[in-house]
Amino acid sequence: MRIAFTKMHGLGNDFVVLDARDHALPPLTRDVVAALADRHTGIGCDQLVLIEPSESADWRMRIFNSDGGEVEACGNATRAVGLLIGGEVSLETLGGIIMARPDERGIAVDMGEPRFDWQAIPLGYAMDTLAMPVGWPLDDGELENPVAVNVGNPHAVFFVDDAYAIDLAAIGPVIEKDPVFPERVNVNVAAVTARDAITLRVWERGAGITRACGTGACATAIAAMRRGLVDREVTVTLPGGSLVIAWDGDNRITMTGPATVSYTGSFDWGDYA
Repeated sequence: MRIAFTKMHGLGNDFVVLDARDHALPPLTRDVVAALADRHTGIGCDQLVLIEPSESADWRMRIFNSDGGEVEACGNATRAVGLLIGGEVSLETLGGIIMARPDERGIAVDMGEPRFDWQAIPLGYAMDTLAMPVGWPLDDGELENPVAVNVGNPHAVFFVDDAYAIDLAAIGPVIEKDPVFPERVNVNVAAVTARDAITLRVWERGAGITRACGTGACATAIAAMRRGLVDREVTVTLPGGSLVIAWDGDNRITMTGPATVSYTGSFDWGDYA
């Protein structure tokens, strides 16, 4: 059984997109997703995205990290799917219904409202999410007092002097799997460089370091706004490029940036099942 796919990326955060709007696909098990995502023996991607019919939105978007685990939301993937479908579209996700539409700067996505209550992150126990009283040791200090925010998936945001000075490959998986985050967490290290500019690197839960993370950019911008470090619209620059994040008076987040089709192809399902 041959299955068509579209390889896409948003600022280098890359996806294998499977379109099941007209024809259902066999079940996507953790093993199948991980095999397809493998960069040596599969197609290779940070996330696999499945588009399906929905009863509550135009379409349903399911997102799987490269380890095979399904996650609630992915901003870059939403822009990719918005580009692929075209026009203004509503998408059902595990994190809620989100909207995508064309914009002169690429694809604009209404990411919904951020959540800050410790139970909504979720955290293992009650604490201040604006400055969590926790920390993790580094070789030359401590990564501490993050902001916790849920933007469809959970994020911990650390503000540092230099985002590239942090050994994110070493500390990211430790924080991701810390018991204080019962559903694991995405780890963001950010440096505010101006009232409208942030430099960001992200360790994504279940995927590792990626060139860009849309929900991470949203979470980091909101965290900086809550702390009064930046204005209500900010450009977040990641290794793969920049996203514009705005938090309006209705408490909704808009993320705007590019998405790109890399190539199309097909594979034999039996090679990965």
